[in-house]
Amino acid sequence: MAAYRLTGALRGCESGDVWIADGVITRTRPPGPVEDVPGVAYPGLVDAHAHPGLSHTAAPAGDAEVLRRLETARAAGVTAIREMGAQRDVAGLAAPGRPKVLRAGRHIARYKRYIRHLAVDVEPADLAGEALRQAARGDGWVKVVGDWIDRSEGADSDLRPLWPREALAEAVAAAHDAGARVALHAFAVETVDDALEAGVDCIEHGSGMTRDQMVEAAARGVLVDPTVCQVATFADIASRAGRYPVYRRRMLDMHARRVERLALMVEAGTLFLMGTDTDGGDPTRTLPVEISAAVAAGMPAGVAMAAASYAGRRRLGLPAWQEGAPGDVVVYAADPEEEIAEVARPSRVFVDGVPVSGNADGAPGTLGGRSST
Repeated sequence: MAAYRLTGALRGCESGDVWIADGVITRTRPPGPVEDVPGVAYPGLVDAHAHPGLSHTAAPAGDAEVLRRLETARAAGVTAIREMGAQRDVAGLAAPGRPKVLRAGRHIARYKRYIRHLAVDVEPADLAGEALRQAARGDGWVKVVGDWIDRSEGADSDLRPLWPREALAEAVAAAHDAGARVALHAFAVETVDDALEAGVDCIEHGSGMTRDQMVEAAARGVLVDPTVCQVATFADIASRAGRYPVYRRRMLDMHARRVERLALMVEAGTLFLMGTDTDGGDPTRTLPVEISAAVAAGMPAGVAMAAASYAGRRRLGLPAWQEGAPGDVVVYAADPEEEIAEVARPSRVFVDGVPVSGNADGAPGTLGGRSST
């Protein structure tokens, strides 16, 4: 296996030379020929909210489609994915050269309170037991849907929490006892209150958070994935909610305040992750698109890149520049923290120490994990 020396800036690395050899990171020069790799290097990007095994029908996603999604992500510099709920268990598709997937089992929701086909539907009394079942299917995460529109109230229908706070707290405690962390889908401000009191580990979206809630989340070490591109669709969602004027107003308000709210998150010292909230296969909604959208909305580029790379990896318990860590690295010819558009143009992507590309024709560098040289 070829060896490489990263000769440019190493983001998130305090000091020292770094090589990639025998598939891993090393601080010791390997024997034999070494190829110099110039450019600004980061530990491989992490899409912290994606669904490569998801299907919007009763039929599961097939192997070819899951691999296409993983390939699209990898071509964008993503070497790890935290899967936030999916019907298909993608563990059987793990292989060298493919992005690593941290699974969370399936979404847990209530009947008629989430998107059809996606979730396991339970009542509050069964939430803790289901959290344990999904923890057993995952890699240290459980995904719970915290709120959704309750259409039973007619014109007064609005976002409502799915769970009594006590039931949510019991489920979080059960997951923690099983060694798993809990990520909660939370749009509404009321749901965030429940999330913080229940002890969840990560808030997905957080589109209704107040500044006080942001400060409290940071103080408790609660991670937040703002899914900027997803929140930007709220106006479109509201446009289709004519029968539910209260819900429509709420979605429009969160959409209108999304830039202000992101600035407050930055000011509050939020522990950010960066995620696309997609199945990973849409080239118009890749992680670089999400990062660029966050920066356009006011998040400092350094904060966004850290959350998508070395800081996000640390928050998720993934290795970065440590000796012996997988050789998962993304390199840019120009500094994305100076010009964020560069994040969409990686010059080299290494997975397990192998330079890879987005080729889809079976040539070297495809998801089989072979070298592109």
